[in-house]
Amino acid sequence: MIMKNKKILTLCVIHQHPKILLGMKKRGFGAGRWNGFGGKLEKGESIEQAAKRETKEEIGIEIKNLNKVGIIDFQVKDDPEILQVHIFRSEEFLGEPTETEEMKPQWFHIDEIPFKEMWQDDLYWMPLFLKKKKFKAWFLFDKDDNILEKEIKQVNEI
Repeated sequence: MIMKNKKILTLCVIHQHPKILLGMKKRGFGAGRWNGFGGKLEKGESIEQAAKRETKEEIGIEIKNLNKVGIIDFQVKDDPEILQVHIFRSEEFLGEPTETEEMKPQWFHIDEIPFKEMWQDDLYWMPLFLKKKKFKAWFLFDKDDNILEKEIKQVNEI
């Protein structure tokens, strides 16, 4: 049996109904796609601390409230690493979202979310996110970022 390596990541989406704040990733992993804000944990950092730090680094705002709403495990076929992404919602923050070298923030009405310019999996979990439901999901991608298999379920607790 192959042991899976798990890498923990964060993703924070600012949701002030009826709008959400997304960022156009300008470099690195996911460049050219709209996404939430987040990334890797630093040594000694909690998942929540990482979500707040990454959001501040990427668009210059300070998160005031952070609610964990989902956990998604991502795998790429024939790759033993699992990327486990902890999804957070925030409705309140301090500061003005500002473009950085990494991200260009933009508000979208929930009826105009640019799914065609996002990761394919967002189409499946974002409706639960927008309804303030909690969820756990698993996605298997091929090497060209196409979804091969998926499992998503609404849960009461994360």
